[in-house]
Amino acid sequence: MSVAANTLRPPSRTLMFMEGRALSELGAFVGALPLLSLAPRGDGHPVLVLPGLVASDVSTRPLRAFLKTRGYAVSGWRQGRNLGLRQGVQHAMVDLVHELHDTYGQKVSLVGWSLGGLYARQLAKMMPGRVRSVITLGSPFAAGPKATNAWRVYEMASGRRADEEDSRFGGSLASAPPVPTTAIFSRTDGICAWQGCMEKTSAQSESIEVESSHCGMGHHPAAVYAVADRLAQAEGQWKPFDRSGWRSLVYPDPAR
Repeated sequence: MSVAANTLRPPSRTLMFMEGRALSELGAFVGALPLLSLAPRGDGHPVLVLPGLVASDVSTRPLRAFLKTRGYAVSGWRQGRNLGLRQGVQHAMVDLVHELHDTYGQKVSLVGWSLGGLYARQLAKMMPGRVRSVITLGSPFAAGPKATNAWRVYEMASGRRADEEDSRFGGSLASAPPVPTTAIFSRTDGICAWQGCMEKTSAQSESIEVESSHCGMGHHPAAVYAVADRLAQAEGQWKPFDRSGWRSLVYPDPAR
C-alpha cells in the first residue's frame, strides 16, 4: 500500500453526521423505481451481493429485489451480520460462489457494499474462472484502515486488527482483480475516505462517482442504476461506463 494511501484521513465529523440522509435516499430509491425500470435487463447470470460491516442481507434487500426484476439470479451472502473475517466466513463465501456457479452454469458477478466489496475483490482474485465481474460500493480497498470512521468497530466486531491482511484471502487489497471491475464511490461519503474507494483506470477497471452517503449507497438510485448498467454487459464485451447525454448530469466526472 502506498504512503499516500496510508496518510489519507477519514471523512470529517460533518460528513459523518450527514450519513443520516441514507434514510431519505431509501425513499428516493422507492420513488425512482419507475425510472429505474428503464435500466437494461440482464442475461440471467448469478449475482452475489455482499453486505457491509455489521450489516446483513436485510441491508441489501432493496438492491437484490431490484436486480431480480432485471432478470438476474440474485443471492445474499447468507451469513447473518457481517462481523468481519471470523472463522469460517471466507470458506462459506468461497463455497457459495462455487454453489452459484455450478447451479446456474455461468460465472458469478460479485457486488459488495463497503467491507463486502473488499470480500468481492479478494474472491475474484482467488477464483477468476468462476467470477464474471466485480462491483464495489464505497469500499476502501486503496486506503489504509484508519482512513475510515469504522476501523474501531471492525476491530471490536471481528477480533482482528484493522490493518491485518490475510495473504491466503486474495493477497493485497489494493491490487485490482483480474476480471472487469467497477468501483462506485462518493466524495460525500461520511465513513470512508473517497480517494481510497477509487479504482485505477485500465482496460477492464473503472470508477463511477455518485453523490451519495456511505450508508445509503446500496439503495441510492444513481448507484443502483450504475450497478444494473454494469451487470447488463455481455460476458467478454466489457466497456467503460458511458457518461454522455443525460448521465453527465447525474454522474460527475471522477477524474475532475
